[in-house]
Amino acid sequence: MNDEPEPQYEADDRPAPLGAGPSPVDLAELALVEAELDKRWPETKIEPSLTRIATLMDLLGNPQRNYPAIHVAGTNGKTSVTRMIDALLTALHRRTGRITSPHLQLATERISIDNAPITPARYVETYRELEPYIGMIDQQSAAAGGPAMSKFEVLTGMAYAAFAEAPVDVAVVETGMGGTWDATNVIDGQVAVITPIGLDHVEYLGPDLPSIAAEKAGIIKRAPEALVPVDTVAVIAEQEPEVMDVLLRRAVEADAAVAREGAEFRVLERAVAVGGQLLTLQGLGGVYDEIFLPLHGEHQARNASLALAAVEAFFGAGADRQLDVDAIRAGFAGAASPGRMERMRNAPTIFVDAAHNPAGAQALANTLTSEFDFRKLVAVVAVLADKDAGGILDALEPVFDEIVVTSNGSPRAMEVDRLADLAVQRFGDERVITAETLPDALESAIALAEQAGDDGDVISGAGVVVTGSVVTAGAARALFGKAPA
Repeated sequence: MNDEPEPQYEADDRPAPLGAGPSPVDLAELALVEAELDKRWPETKIEPSLTRIATLMDLLGNPQRNYPAIHVAGTNGKTSVTRMIDALLTALHRRTGRITSPHLQLATERISIDNAPITPARYVETYRELEPYIGMIDQQSAAAGGPAMSKFEVLTGMAYAAFAEAPVDVAVVETGMGGTWDATNVIDGQVAVITPIGLDHVEYLGPDLPSIAAEKAGIIKRAPEALVPVDTVAVIAEQEPEVMDVLLRRAVEADAAVAREGAEFRVLERAVAVGGQLLTLQGLGGVYDEIFLPLHGEHQARNASLALAAVEAFFGAGADRQLDVDAIRAGFAGAASPGRMERMRNAPTIFVDAAHNPAGAQALANTLTSEFDFRKLVAVVAVLADKDAGGILDALEPVFDEIVVTSNGSPRAMEVDRLADLAVQRFGDERVITAETLPDALESAIALAEQAGDDGDVISGAGVVVTGSVVTAGAARALFGKAPA
């Protein structure tokens, strides 16, 4: 590329050191394992079968049956809801294991215990312990004319094994891409959470909303027989009518109780606050007030109501039993969702947001409009080639004054020239700038934000938002020295 220096970030914009961190040897071994896993089927591809992951679980003694679980599926908000549920359970004194995907910066983020990613050394150790069994399944599948285990299947097996080894009191599991045939679905969640469903991954999940909803509804399952029966509860966000119909029919088939946003639970009040928002939530067990959520946007308030209802359902809260309000307040106050309207620095203010589809981009645009008063906004956008880049840009155009299109460095990234063409169609030629790399794009965006106005003075209240993909958000976090979380 060019010889221009990478943008210089002020020391005060970086987080305080958190300790020595992983050793270079641990990181090298992690990179080796990731290189091995990357030779497998990619996570963007699924097959309608749970045979391989179920066989691995059998060989390991079915570790996923050693703890109860809350299972989360949907299109938007899955990771934020999963993290909020984890934070609430921790505040209620439960040891948690958490699966989220994809990761922002480091693969270890996908498997968390006690609200923190497992160490690279533990990640490698877990993989090596499972490796002989994975090899056996690969051989069996190949002999039957099938594929080897996918990367996501292996990671799911590693997570379930690590949770049993810890051991955890409860697992909070985010699906990868679908539901019925998602590798995580070898677990039986006593609470199944469905976040808002939209069009995404249509090549694998189905061409329309009812088809996608039917696939994601597969995590709502009849409760397994047990000496002490525990009913399955489906906690469902507000949905399009045709989606809700599919989900409710599935709940009936699974004999699951249902809690719906807007009926059994909801956001009662919401006020913008410094660093987040102040909420009053109607839960299954009553009203929870004075809740500070350190995340921005109405969509995050609704995610919070969904997370609260899921945790209430897990503990059996209802009209005659409310969870400890102080613990709920503490849990939400400690909630974090890295890469979701996350502030990187001030002057100019820089946020990163992992919006990767039109609905996510619209939520970002709504948040910027309703909660901030920027006089000038510049977007840095890098999108993966298989995403609806046009839909993302349509949502962003009314909010941003200028846009810098770039690549996030992923092999799956959309070519800069192609993304620029789509941007020009929506923003016009004068509002679009191109940069070949994310560091160059950030440098250009900061320069635009700090550009003097017509009166010669630097525009105060300018902001930069880096968005378009989880990969983009993760790469930006790394540039600002943020640790994986």
